Amino acid sequence: MVANVPDASRRQAFDQWYRDVRLPDAIRSFGARKAWPLWSLSDPAVHQAMYQFDDAAALERAVDGDEMKRLIADFNRDWPDVTRTRESFTVAEALAV
Repeated sequence: MVANVPDASRRQAFDQWYRDVRLPDAIRSFGARKAWPLWSLSDPAVHQAMYQFDDAAALERAVDGDEMKRLIADFNRDWPDVTRTRESFTVAEALAV
């Protein structure tokens, strides 16, 4: 999920809400293994959240289920002016040095 929080004065509150409310709820609801909230270094208004799932089937269950609808409604209620997009990725390969 990528959110745009253009009002700099609201970013700290958004960050706290995401860390304390949204992330724990989403991890529990999605059944995700891990999650990472990120702020862009090149555009400070851009917030991204990444979730790790066991496999593509687990991801599909998470994004296609009723919990996703509830999470979207909760986000819209709490941050109605924050726009966001959603993308799904799979690891092509992992390299270690």
